[in-house]
Amino acid sequence: MIIRKLFKFENAHIVRGCSSVKCRSSIHGHSYKVELLFESDFLDNGQMVYDFGLMKQNIKDLVESFDHAIALWNGDDAHYIADMKKHSSRWVELPVSPSAEQFSRVIFVMIDKLFSLTQTCNGEKNVQLHSVIVHETDTGYAQCFNDDAYNENMGIIQIQNIRFSQEIIEGFSDITLIEKMQRGDKFMNPEAV
Repeated sequence: MIIRKLFKFENAHIVRGCSSVKCRSSIHGHSYKVELLFESDFLDNGQMVYDFGLMKQNIKDLVESFDHAIALWNGDDAHYIADMKKHSSRWVELPVSPSAEQFSRVIFVMIDKLFSLTQTCNGEKNVQLHSVIVHETDTGYAQCFNDDAYNENMGIIQIQNIRFSQEIIEGFSDITLIEKMQRGDKFMNPEAV
């Protein structure tokens, strides 16, 4: 069975090297919709694949870290990156260009890592991230599966190479979330009440 959780955020970027002159040479923004699809062949004690309420914690913080932020590619011009960080308190620096395709991969890698470190306690079994869909516009989206997320031909994405501004980190429910993920610390879901 597959379940889906929808998130939304506003983000600005430049996608260097793309075919569209406006997109590769001017900062512009999108109203993104992100769909996280989870799958399992079991249901938990509440007869659910995974409680949607659990997604309002660390998962939500990771996806919404891009909200009202600028996404920067660490391979872009160093002066541009420095200026953007100087003039925006909300930025995320990525090891890949912030196209819809790469956004879907980055989000997949972050959520997959978080899930691998999460211990459940309400009978959840075999829950996996099936795919991530990033709608950049109403008519265009990119969908990432596990094979895409870890495809070397598309660029390696490691948690330690994703950097968040201090303002974004301070907005997390757990301000040590990224540090814990980088160290491989375990997370415990709350028990059912």
